[in-house]
Amino acid sequence: MEERPTLNRSKLSAVALLAVVFLAGGAAGWLLRETTDHDRGGRGRGPDAMVAYLTRELKLSAAQSDSVRAIFARHRPEIEALWAQSRPRFDSIKTRVRAEIDAQLTPEQRAQHQRLVEEAEHHRRGDSTKAKPEGGGGRN
Repeated sequence: MEERPTLNRSKLSAVALLAVVFLAGGAAGWLLRETTDHDRGGRGRGPDAMVAYLTRELKLSAAQSDSVRAIFARHRPEIEALWAQSRPRFDSIKTRVRAEIDAQLTPEQRAQHQRLVEEAEHHRRGDSTKAKPEGGGGRN
């Protein structure tokens, strides 16, 4: 029964990798989305939302807020170019990681993993229209 601890370590490593990729991807996506304002009409998005957040959290003066807004505007083309260039590679890696994790899971775990991935994608996109899973037995 020596395989059991190895399998558990393997699963733990896979879950840890998923968490790291998820958090890194989420943070990068959030920052890029906040600073590039892809959804101008969306609530809580874009440079203005980021400036408002920083102003509130850091207690920025009006002059500081204006400077931060100008910094975001000045670097927007660079950020958009970087994201356009790196997005396909990021998506490819994310797909491979998810597939490798799925290979470690039972069918039930794979289904739950897929739901978690979908929830994360909806959250990342700011989609508040996502239906809750039937049975309601999830985390809040």
